[in-house]
Amino acid sequence: MTTDTSAADVFRHGLRLLLDKDITAWVELWHEGGVLEFPFAPDGWPRHLEGRAAVADYMRGYPDHIDLHDFPEVQIHQTTDARTIVVEMRGVGRLVESDRPFDMAYIAVVTVQDGLITRYRDYWNPLAVLQDPAADFTRGTR
Repeated sequence: MTTDTSAADVFRHGLRLLLDKDITAWVELWHEGGVLEFPFAPDGWPRHLEGRAAVADYMRGYPDHIDLHDFPEVQIHQTTDARTIVVEMRGVGRLVESDRPFDMAYIAVVTVQDGLITRYRDYWNPLAVLQDPAADFTRGTR
């Protein structure tokens, strides 16, 4: 990534990498001290990850649990700070272990500086995962 890459460009590129299941390249989009937060995470699940290594560890087994097929809805909203965007999106695919459909809506607040993600607040719906025990992939692997 170049230092003049916009937050929206970095985010869109990251979505493509997730669809390609290239977790290593996705993690490389992160600043060394980047922070990933899950404000709505249920008890026993991570709420705050600090540093690229923690993000890499968290995402390591992602493709083994969720087979993402598409992000059919992505709306990126610019904030008054050019480095920060608010994203409304939906990811669809399947849960690998159960072969059940995966369909999750997200809102993310993402800050990018010098072409790298410095902060990512992921507001996903934990109730959707808690209602499907086969989707409980993060307790042991993340």
